[in-house]
Amino acid sequence: MPTSRRHFLAGSIAAYLGSRSAAAAKPALFTKYEAPAKALLAKMSLDEKVGQMTQPDQMYLKSLDDIEKYHLGSLLSGGDSDPKSGNDLNSWTEMIDRYQARALKTRLRIPLVYGIDSVHGNNNVIGATVIPHNVGLGCTRNAKLVERTSEVTAAETRAIGANWAFAPCVATPQDVRWGRTYEGYSESPDVVKVLGEAATRGLQRGFALDHPLAVLACSKHYAGDGGTSFGTGVPTGKGKRAPLDQGDTRMDEATLRRIHLQGYFTTVAAGVGSIMPSYSSWNGEKCSGHKRLLTDILKVEMGFEGFLISDYKAINQLPGNYAQQVEKSINAGMDMVMVPEDYVGFFNTLKQLTQVGKVPMARIDDAVTRILKVKLAMGLMDPKKSPLADRTLHKSFGSAEHRAIARQAVRESIVLLKNDRKLLPIAKAAGRIHVGGKCADNIGNQCGGWTIQWQGKSPGDQTGTTILAGLKKSGAQVTFALDGSGGKGAKVGVAVIGETPYAEMMGDRDQLKLAPEDVAVVDRMKADGLPVVAVIVSGRPLAIDAILGKADAIVAAWLPGTEGDGVADVLLGAYKPTGKLAFTWPSAASTSYKISDAGYKKAFAFGYGMSY
Repeated sequence: MPTSRRHFLAGSIAAYLGSRSAAAAKPALFTKYEAPAKALLAKMSLDEKVGQMTQPDQMYLKSLDDIEKYHLGSLLSGGDSDPKSGNDLNSWTEMIDRYQARALKTRLRIPLVYGIDSVHGNNNVIGATVIPHNVGLGCTRNAKLVERTSEVTAAETRAIGANWAFAPCVATPQDVRWGRTYEGYSESPDVVKVLGEAATRGLQRGFALDHPLAVLACSKHYAGDGGTSFGTGVPTGKGKRAPLDQGDTRMDEATLRRIHLQGYFTTVAAGVGSIMPSYSSWNGEKCSGHKRLLTDILKVEMGFEGFLISDYKAINQLPGNYAQQVEKSINAGMDMVMVPEDYVGFFNTLKQLTQVGKVPMARIDDAVTRILKVKLAMGLMDPKKSPLADRTLHKSFGSAEHRAIARQAVRESIVLLKNDRKLLPIAKAAGRIHVGGKCADNIGNQCGGWTIQWQGKSPGDQTGTTILAGLKKSGAQVTFALDGSGGKGAKVGVAVIGETPYAEMMGDRDQLKLAPEDVAVVDRMKADGLPVVAVIVSGRPLAIDAILGKADAIVAAWLPGTEGDGVADVLLGAYKPTGKLAFTWPSAASTSYKISDAGYKKAFAFGYGMSY
């Protein structure tokens, strides 16, 4: 084991054991609501029970009255499911409050849990503070900071009236070609289990789930989504398939537990209230219908007290006809089902399956009791509290205070890979800084996927500071050309290059080489006689061999979000780099990008990171 990994793991295990002792002493967060949940359950009709298990996407809701007609217990906004009136703070708040107010007019007045993919801040809403993606946070090795960023995420999610964040992702990606690599903290389960637990604490405010700034957390995607075999991914149409996404994780149970279940052991211990099973399969069987995973291991062995929510249309990937898919998933242990469009079909199917005994009433009652216990723990049915949005939170939405926390996360996430002749930090007064590259002045590129739109957007609509703007705000003399040209006479060239936004499925790649236009930016700056700093903006480590011998300094900035100032802080020496690689960085000589394969060739080791 390399020294860097051994030293880090020793520290992380110590931190983990300390957090586990705190988690082990937790109160009965959900079980203490067993009696009131059962009392409410006794008043419910079968229709009302099935409705609690049904989650449509609001964009497909046919009528506001369907909330009452189908007794809906939840709604979500998927990646592109914005208010019709516009993507802004007030429009989101008005929309969610309208749905919640309608739920409060139903017979039993059970409020909605409203879910949203707040995976790096409330990344759905223009004006929000967008936190670095998890791939960067993993390099901080700072559980307390991750907890604080999650508190920001929770507060800005609550500001719009949503009360459920589909986070944290505790995948342990093993092949960096996977398009969701950036959603994972690390290839190492020892990093994932510490930071996933910290994120859960931040979102749920420890065990105070009824805190006015808490949201329901959701560990995902259970289990093994980061370990799928190359070539087994989901079909994407026209005879093509994603190489890895939603594929098959092929390993024995001991290996699955050692690598891919560690984040669930710690988040369950931390009181996570919901867990989302994966689209992927384990040894050929889809996780969404896998009783051993969902019930035997998670609910019985781990003692998970909350409820399971399926992924978007995930049950449709199970074998058989629709009725068989619903039957298999619910009987395996699924408690709530994300049925974005066909909520009527799901409602009627599950009701009929229960009436004929194919889904036992005991399974329905268990699922609904779990949902009700979580809602009670959240304080949603406390007569002294309103489930509607607290609009006083609008004043802190995207605030300077929140952005300062995100900026610190950017600073601590950056990894210095190379620094020949101590080119970094750049002295502001030493002369002109010439900047180039497609990620230098593009806030969409630096935020990545799951930002405003599901797949992200370039250049993007987010409110924030690009890396170029951050450099200019420092007072240094800065010039810019997208292609890197025009640098003659400058003190230094800064090439901000890397990836454009992507998310699941579309983000899978066969190879990870830098784009030719990125290499060309470095070449132009070198041709103009400049020492060059290459800043890599990406959702995973890339094969940068084409510039490794050309750039004098190389910085991994990952997907820093809206606070490009944090990158400038490191480049200019206001903050010394402290980040350590949470993924082994590959060389282009690799014949495989699966970390455990012999064909994976290292350019930089796990745990590597320089400073000034």
